[in-house]
Amino acid sequence: MPSLELAWEVAYYARDVFVAFQHDRSYGSAVAKGTETRDRILDTAFRLAAREGLDGLSLAALAGKLGLSKSGLFAHFDSKEELQLEMLRVASERFVDKVMRPAFKQPRGLPRVRALFENWRRWATDPSLPGGCVFVAAAAELDDRDGPVRAYVVSQQRGLLQAIARAAQLAVEVGHFRRDLDVEQFAFEFLGFYLAFHQAQRLLRDPRAEQRARRAYTRLVDDAAVRH
Repeated sequence: MPSLELAWEVAYYARDVFVAFQHDRSYGSAVAKGTETRDRILDTAFRLAAREGLDGLSLAALAGKLGLSKSGLFAHFDSKEELQLEMLRVASERFVDKVMRPAFKQPRGLPRVRALFENWRRWATDPSLPGGCVFVAAAAELDDRDGPVRAYVVSQQRGLLQAIARAAQLAVEVGHFRRDLDVEQFAFEFLGFYLAFHQAQRLLRDPRAEQRARRAYTRLVDDAAVRH
């Protein structure tokens, strides 16, 4: 299964494309059917969590949407926590596919940084994510809780910051950004205006949200640029 951790690690070590592992479905029809059911459960859980959040990922609601019993769900997942973790891994894979992988296929430097911004902006406004980015919602829900689900979300956010910082560092190396740039501060501010855009777009329904995000991005990049 492709993982966001792997994808971000690849990005951190300056690979130009993300590596994806495929499911091995060569174990016979019974296993294949079970895998397909599990994938269908996770896809539905992802869409439900995108609208209702992790706390809204009710086993009863999920079973109803799938036409399964709760016992049918527990045949695939031992607990709601396991379901949440697996659903977040699905979200990670989709984030990689839509945001990270296309961006890191772009040339190093400004084209890659710009692609990260544009892809991420589109992710936040994707109609298939009616509640916005699942990880933004999960971070708000889990910031004061402990446990494996919070630990996973933390690992993803840290990995994301590393990937942004690495993209900025590569922009320094190709001469697009100044050599004294604090790339970790760049990543911090990049994440910051994305979160502000997400709130302005989703919560405030500000018609100027995208315009403001673009201004923030331009100012950040202009500040990072080589000064002649």
